[in-house]
Amino acid sequence: MSIAFWCVLVAGLLPYLAVGIAKVDKSYLRHNDQPREWEARLQGKQARAHAAHLNSFEAFPLFAAGVLIAANSLAPQTTVDGLAMAFVVARLVYIACYVANLATLRSLVWMAALGVNIALFVIAATG
Repeated sequence: MSIAFWCVLVAGLLPYLAVGIAKVDKSYLRHNDQPREWEARLQGKQARAHAAHLNSFEAFPLFAAGVLIAANSLAPQTTVDGLAMAFVVARLVYIACYVANLATLRSLVWMAALGVNIALFVIAATG
């Protein structure tokens, strides 16, 4: 299996990393019967981690499609692998920036990850 496909798995698991940060204080365990109410009361770092969790789910489909389409188009595998790794790194940095409340840097990293997704489609079209 290619590195890019492993990156799809990692990217699919990133939302759970982000929400794990929100749940680390264990208050979640006391409110597991009403998780949506618990989420609505989050503030600060926990709220930002939860937002990163939701955004990670939003970012995943375009990335997964980009990798699959690039791989299916016979684009150079090393390029697809490199882009996939860049996406995962960007999304890890994005989560860290979100949790740390670095809004401007977070937005720049978000744009970089989106650029990687666009690049996957471009190399599929031109590869």
